[in-house]
Amino acid sequence: MPTNFTVVPVEAQGGERDSAERDAWRQEEEEDNRDRGSGERGEQGGVRRSGDGISRESSPFINSAEMDRGNMYEGKNMALFEEEMDSNPMVSSLLNKLANYTNVTQGVVEHEADEDSKRKEVKVPRMGTFIGVYLPCLQNILGVILFLRLTWIVGTAGVLESFIIVFMCCACTMLTAISMSAIATNGVVPAGGSYYMISRSLGPEFGGAVGLCFYLGTTFAGAMYILGTIEILLTYISPSAAIFKAEEVGEETEAMLNNMRVYGTCIIILMAIVVFVGVKYVNKLALVFLACVILSIIAIYAGVIKTAIDPPDFPICLLGNRTLSKRSFDVCAKFTERNNETKTTNLWLLFCNSSLPTAMCDDYFSLNNVTEIQGIPGILSGVLIDNLWSTYSEKGSIVEKKNQPSVSGSEDIKIAGRPYVFTDIMTYFTVLVGIYFPSVTGIMAGSNRSGDLKDAQKSIPTGTILAISTTSFIYLSCIVLFGACIEGVVLRDKFGEAVNGNLVVGTLAWPSPWVIVIGSFFSTCGAGLQSLTGAPRLLQAIARDGIVPFIQVFGHGKANGEPTWALLLTAAICEIGILIASLDSVAPILSMFFLMCYMFVNLACAVQTLLRTPNWRPRFKYYHWTLSFLGMSLCLALMFICSWYYALIAMLIAGCIYKYIEYRGAEKEWGDGIRGLSLNAARYALLRVEDGPPHTKNWRPQLLVLLNLDCEQLVKHPRLLSFTSQLKAGKGLTIVGSVLQGTYLDKCVETQKAEENVKALMAVEKTKGFCQIVVSPSFRDGISHLIQSAGLGGMKHNTVLMAWPQSWKQTENHFSWKNFVDTVRETTAAQQALLVAKNIDLFPTNQERFTEGNIDVWWIVHDGGMLMLLPFLLRQHKVWRKCKMRIFTVAQMDDNSIQMKKDLQMFLYHLRLNAEVEVVEMFENDISAFTYEKTLMMEQRSQMLKQMQLSKNEREREAQLIHDRNTASRSAPAVKASVAAAMPEKVQMTWTKEKFVAEKHKNKDTNVSGFKDIFNMKPNQSNVRRMHTAVKLNGVVLNKSQHAQLVLLNMPGPPKNRKGDENYMEFLEVLTEGLDRVLLVRGSGREVITIYS
Repeated sequence: MPTNFTVVPVEAQGGERDSAERDAWRQEEEEDNRDRGSGERGEQGGVRRSGDGISRESSPFINSAEMDRGNMYEGKNMALFEEEMDSNPMVSSLLNKLANYTNVTQGVVEHEADEDSKRKEVKVPRMGTFIGVYLPCLQNILGVILFLRLTWIVGTAGVLESFIIVFMCCACTMLTAISMSAIATNGVVPAGGSYYMISRSLGPEFGGAVGLCFYLGTTFAGAMYILGTIEILLTYISPSAAIFKAEEVGEETEAMLNNMRVYGTCIIILMAIVVFVGVKYVNKLALVFLACVILSIIAIYAGVIKTAIDPPDFPICLLGNRTLSKRSFDVCAKFTERNNETKTTNLWLLFCNSSLPTAMCDDYFSLNNVTEIQGIPGILSGVLIDNLWSTYSEKGSIVEKKNQPSVSGSEDIKIAGRPYVFTDIMTYFTVLVGIYFPSVTGIMAGSNRSGDLKDAQKSIPTGTILAISTTSFIYLSCIVLFGACIEGVVLRDKFGEAVNGNLVVGTLAWPSPWVIVIGSFFSTCGAGLQSLTGAPRLLQAIARDGIVPFIQVFGHGKANGEPTWALLLTAAICEIGILIASLDSVAPILSMFFLMCYMFVNLACAVQTLLRTPNWRPRFKYYHWTLSFLGMSLCLALMFICSWYYALIAMLIAGCIYKYIEYRGAEKEWGDGIRGLSLNAARYALLRVEDGPPHTKNWRPQLLVLLNLDCEQLVKHPRLLSFTSQLKAGKGLTIVGSVLQGTYLDKCVETQKAEENVKALMAVEKTKGFCQIVVSPSFRDGISHLIQSAGLGGMKHNTVLMAWPQSWKQTENHFSWKNFVDTVRETTAAQQALLVAKNIDLFPTNQERFTEGNIDVWWIVHDGGMLMLLPFLLRQHKVWRKCKMRIFTVAQMDDNSIQMKKDLQMFLYHLRLNAEVEVVEMFENDISAFTYEKTLMMEQRSQMLKQMQLSKNEREREAQLIHDRNTASRSAPAVKASVAAAMPEKVQMTWTKEKFVAEKHKNKDTNVSGFKDIFNMKPNQSNVRRMHTAVKLNGVVLNKSQHAQLVLLNMPGPPKNRKGDENYMEFLEVLTEGLDRVLLVRGSGREVITIYS
């Protein structure tokens, strides 16, 4: 309300009245602005956080801290809503915020901008589908495997099986692209790629595990590209640059691996420096590298067309059916004619011990002829028929031509050192799948750039699917064309030894093999740089999300946001791949990580589709959960096809990361599908449980634990939760409840604080369950509400656990004996079991261990078997595991104690419980004077409390009467009449001094006579008998179980007559007197343990 008003006379003109109103509005608005300004200053200087203390994602929607509050109050026609505008912005402000919303990878600052500064102007994305998605995907998919290994795969697996391999892998990526398109078009996806999509769809645990696996895959991909670069350099461009050379026959492979390690380490250091110094140059060179790839592919197709007209001349030298390496000789013949003389060739010297025609030669060399065939016979030659079928071989076997005549020689002579073309690894179908799959990865390149696209929701599906379709056509067509144009022995010659050390696919290219060699060299260099650029940023995004604590150090970088530490880790992991030094060994490793990533993309789409969450509204409509499920199954199958042990290792790594994030508590709420899946599963399970009560075999205590809180909302008896965790061991339902007295509007803050304190204690005590705090005008009603309404559906509690009210004799105690007795009655009415822990503060903590002792069960009356079941459950926990179970039962005069013991032992045997059995005989005897006196003292105390309460009421009435008298003496007769008319039911009393003194003496005499009657009273016989039972039974229990670690005892029910409630508490106190730890048990009225299987 404004404090200053401007009064305008009624006679004033309309213009004066309007100006006065404007002044009043201005004053009121200035005051409101001052109030809001102070509130805004309180919010500045920190990150805006929600109630749970978790930083939320930056959002243009509700509660955005950057909202310009000055614009919210423009226009007084919105004054009706101004109190809500702190939390709910106006639509105009919301739309303005959405228009200026920029998509940056969450937790990552772009390297062009400083980390601590905000952008002053919004960068307008300008890339379309072709430049922004299609070409990057094309560049990432087409790469080193196409140039270095595809011809070898076709020659080894044959055209048909190669077609199957490529089709499976391309189908896998196409199905993944469909799922990815659905997720990417379901709202704004910042430039976090697959990690962002998986983590926001499947939760932080899956997101962190799969994100790190995708990071490892990208890092090893960089190692594979670098190894491919070195292979091209040392094998096809400059073989003389090798540092290590083979000194003996058979050491060529080891020398090559050492060269790869040395050169690879140098190149990775150089690339890391380039990425560290100028990442923008890497991005600018991307188009150059892409141009190299495209030109190389065009050269391949041009070469295929040329083979139909004029096949290139690449002769292959064969000895019998064995392929010879032309690195060691020049003429493919045994003899040559020179000046009409027959002379032996260099090839002769490789197989014979001298150059003389009569020299001793290799047996196979002597028996077979040397022939030359064309390595590239051309597309019209019909060689496709020969290359249809697979030719798998062992490691070190000779590459042989099918259907070529050959005479076998002596097997005693070693073939090592002969100029044959050997296979370097053992080949079979699954190995080729693992080596080939990296050539179809890279489909995430478009989604990684979603922040730079004009319309990401349109461009990502279109560009990605088109790129996969294009590359799939290229791969499938190349398989057929390679098989139709190139001789089989050349295809199986991995390093081109039979064609003078040329790149095999280069021999097919037009106009020159160097087009492919140079193009593939630069494309692999570029791909390696791209991997070293993208992987550190992915790791930085994961680190800054804060879901994996041990990698948070890698979220830091240079002042401009460059991920320096992440780059160092990436280079170190990449060096591991370099030290492996074999492209064929590294490829299956990264295949595992990429396949796992794609599998979870498909899983995310399938889960979201099946759950039908309201937020699942992708613009891309051509998806179905069956396609996602098929893609997920195909990814899983390919993982085990490639390498079952690599697949298990990758899953183990992902599983460890998942459990680590779950253990450390990923306090992120991203609205993920796994949470929705859990809710759906919980709903389904609850509906199933609702069908009927559980069978006796499935019965277990579902606890409602009633806690008592102090004035600071802290738990008074923490050991009650310790005992709960020992009894439950994480199984079944546990609801921890407490009651605050008052109204919810007044106690809202205290309720939140109490809930936080209880949950914190539950975490410390490892009590798995739910917390429920109830606010009620009376403590008694709150307990009743909890007993009636706690739980949901079939997941309701069947047992109430509470602590014995130690100070029940103090009437000021909130949890007085009346509340306790009423709770006992209500649990009985609700057919729920009741456990009352007496001396709860003496119960053990979860860290204590009893090395010896007994758990004694005093089975007085049958309660459904609760007394038998509870010790068994307790002994499952480490605290009570070494305690022995003893069962005592009481025999009366007419009982056969020997037979009772046998029957009880047989009963326990059928229950499969190990326990000592003892029958205690309690004979009837006269009631002792001690029992009589104790009963009398109990009743006298009860009567005295009633008298004290009565005298207290009389004193209050006396004070009220005096107050009424004084009030009446000051009031005027007219006021008296009006009050009497308004409240006719009120009794009007006239007091005189004599009446007041007489009434006072009357009350005093009544009190004195009441106190005299207390000392002359006789005890009730029913109470005497109950006290006799309590004293007698207590003596027997003390005699047998005084030193037991825990005593379980039947809890007698409260009297039907409510007038004896205070005596009931006294009976229970006498019954358990002298025992350290007692658990009073009252059954629910149903059987909870059975002898049947």
